Amino acid sequence: MLSILYSVVEKGQNKARNAEIELFYYYIGKHIMAKSVKGKSLVIVESPAKAKTINKYLGSDFEVQASVGHIRDLPSKGINVDIENNFEPTYAITPGRKKMVSTLKLAAKKCDQVYLATDLDREGEAIAWHLKECLNLKDENTYRVVFNAITKNAIQKAFENPGKIDMGRVLAQQARRILDRIVGYQISPLLWKKVARGLSAGRVQSVAVKIIVLREREIRAFDPEEYWMMPAVFTPDGQSDLTSAWQDFLASAPDPDKGRTLIEQDQWLAKHDAFNAELISVNGEKFHVDTQKAAEATLANLEKATYGISDIITRRIKSKPSPPFITSTLQQAASNRMGFAAKRTMRVAQQLYEGIDLGSMGALGLITYMRTDSTHLSNEAIDAARHFIEGKFGPDYVPEKPNRYASKKGAQEAHEAVRPTDPDLAPDDIRGFLSDEQYKLYNLIWQRFIACQMAAAEWDTTRVEIAGTADQFSCQYRTTGRVLVFDGFTRVWPTGGKEPQLPVMRTGNALTAVDVKAIQHFTKPPARYTEASLVKTLEKEGIGRPSTYASIISTIQDRKYVEQLERKFHATDIGEVVTDKLDDFFPQVMDVAFTRHMEEQLDKIEEQHLDWVLVLNEFYGPFSKKLEEATEQMKHAKAETQPSDYTCPECEKAMVYRFGKNGRFLSCSDYPTCKYACPCDREGKRVEQVESEHKCPNCSKPLIEKTGRFGAFLGCSGYPECKTILKMDADGNPLPPAPPPEPTGVRCYKCKDGELVIRQSKRGPFMGCNRFPRCRTIVSMKKLDELKELQEQGKWPPKDIEEGKAIASVKKEPKKTKKKTTKKKAAKKKVTKKTVKKKVKKA
Repeated sequence: MLSILYSVVEKGQNKARNAEIELFYYYIGKHIMAKSVKGKSLVIVESPAKAKTINKYLGSDFEVQASVGHIRDLPSKGINVDIENNFEPTYAITPGRKKMVSTLKLAAKKCDQVYLATDLDREGEAIAWHLKECLNLKDENTYRVVFNAITKNAIQKAFENPGKIDMGRVLAQQARRILDRIVGYQISPLLWKKVARGLSAGRVQSVAVKIIVLREREIRAFDPEEYWMMPAVFTPDGQSDLTSAWQDFLASAPDPDKGRTLIEQDQWLAKHDAFNAELISVNGEKFHVDTQKAAEATLANLEKATYGISDIITRRIKSKPSPPFITSTLQQAASNRMGFAAKRTMRVAQQLYEGIDLGSMGALGLITYMRTDSTHLSNEAIDAARHFIEGKFGPDYVPEKPNRYASKKGAQEAHEAVRPTDPDLAPDDIRGFLSDEQYKLYNLIWQRFIACQMAAAEWDTTRVEIAGTADQFSCQYRTTGRVLVFDGFTRVWPTGGKEPQLPVMRTGNALTAVDVKAIQHFTKPPARYTEASLVKTLEKEGIGRPSTYASIISTIQDRKYVEQLERKFHATDIGEVVTDKLDDFFPQVMDVAFTRHMEEQLDKIEEQHLDWVLVLNEFYGPFSKKLEEATEQMKHAKAETQPSDYTCPECEKAMVYRFGKNGRFLSCSDYPTCKYACPCDREGKRVEQVESEHKCPNCSKPLIEKTGRFGAFLGCSGYPECKTILKMDADGNPLPPAPPPEPTGVRCYKCKDGELVIRQSKRGPFMGCNRFPRCRTIVSMKKLDELKELQEQGKWPPKDIEEGKAIASVKKEPKKTKKKTTKKKAAKKKVTKKTVKKKVKKA
């Protein structure tokens, strides 16, 4: 082809047309391009950020492209699993990804080898397999590379020892995906019919909701018990005026309701050589008082007693550092220390893993892979940490042998804990390149990793036993304190608050009781789950896996099964109803032990090559029978009632709890004869209806303040005879009713039967079909005159809906964008050249 083109141009240069010359250069260009990529290798990763970071570690012989996550999955419409044919899945290209598949196919054809460098967990393995299948890659020139960190050393090692796709992992992921699809797509429609539209069920999410619901009911059923404590303040120096000084100090608190904090009290006592102690025994028996009368009798004897030190026990203890982070402990620490939601933690960790632009150093992956259940650390990482600790803090802070941590059963030792890729990249040195949340999370990970390889902290703990005696009365008080002798790892990872400081004392010393009190207490119900404690429970019970905790917590909130109030989870009415329905008819799905068993079976598919079809059959047999029973026997939630403690104010019959589209409410048990109903709060207490000062515009009856799905509103007290509803403004005043839609005379292009009318919204007027909600056509007001003119010409509405849509749409003009200096770029400019040069040398 090239020789012919050369001859054409040479023989007929004067007569050659422009098209022939263009064709010549086109084929020359293709020939040169094909020649240049010959011998190249294609590397496919999931994200563009990851591609950008690893691209600089690979030479010109590699081309790096991103698949941007999954390119193939089970389609969302339909179950797409052939249950009768060994659970055969039907995969399809993810919507909007066909162009990406074509691009990757073209790139793969031009290269001799293809390296699939997706993440190293099951999900990453599945993405690699789907890429191989979709791109029709040949096995002999397709390789799988995995790396725990995106660093030069890790990347080079991975490409020096490429492997093949691990089908055990792929099948484990596929089994999980199919299992979740079966549960979700077969139970969810049942919930739509029996509870409410839009609900969903999940093999793992429903169990997580059940855990929160059970805790909610524990709290509700909790009956507090009374008990008393008898703390005392002692001093060994016998100061007679210390009692009044102590009382004055307590009374002078800035906030009388809150009083002095424990830290303030400890500081005052230490300054005055005094200390707190707790009563532990009376007349040789363990102290326990649960009535005010008994407490007052004991207090009278305590006030008459004389006190002295009976024993002092001092010993040195060592406190070892915690292991490095795994996914679950990282989420817990980020939640407890910084208030990060699990989803936010994983999003920021992903950014740190994929790479951050560090100026002249380029993009660097700052942490290792963040989805892991292993506390294992490589020898290289341990050596780097020990070298950093010795240089920064001195040899005393480096333990004689490296600290090793045992991972839990089933953890993959091939994976590492979440750690910084380079300890020398201290958080404060690179703060200018990080956003606030990136800095906070990186600092947390860096501190935990450095601390885990430091020497233990040493404390001198002191326990003081105090004996008190009176007429035929004896008692024993006890106090403890500790002094930090060697800070060790706490220099990097502080633990707890300051311990109370005890004055110098000896056995046999007399003590003066500065203050003796009897304080009433009541036992507290179990604490509600926070994100941190819920993740800890899910991990302990074996529900889900580290990579799924964030999505589980996000899903159960999106479905309105639970809600967070003051960072604590509360079960909603709908969450309780769905849990009860599923618990009654699908006990196996909702059983924590069975859920844990299924997770173990999925692990065995990967590790022991257990037949994934057998695992699914084990689950589906009992499940399908329960599904049939539930379809026939499950009652609709709206048909069920629960007794209440209230009586109907209209007919004085008992009221019951019913379930509606807005949740639980109180209704007369004689419904439909008596139609009285009223709302209730989350504890089930009746919410009294409050009449407002406003009158109904239609019947002049008082308007009542109510709350619905969309917030507060005013409803007529004459309901159901008068169904007037008015929205309220921010001050609680009724808003005027919306004006009726204004007809335009223009026909709707979708349904052909309706007419476009002008409606009002927050953003201004728009045109919509008058057959709403059956037809939801929306058209911009800018098109009104044009559509009227087309209709007069008989060209509107067109027969083809797509043509009508094209005519009715408004073309967006490209926005003129101005270059703005982002906060991140501005921060980079502040970093000194000295710091950058130092890091370049280390790199």
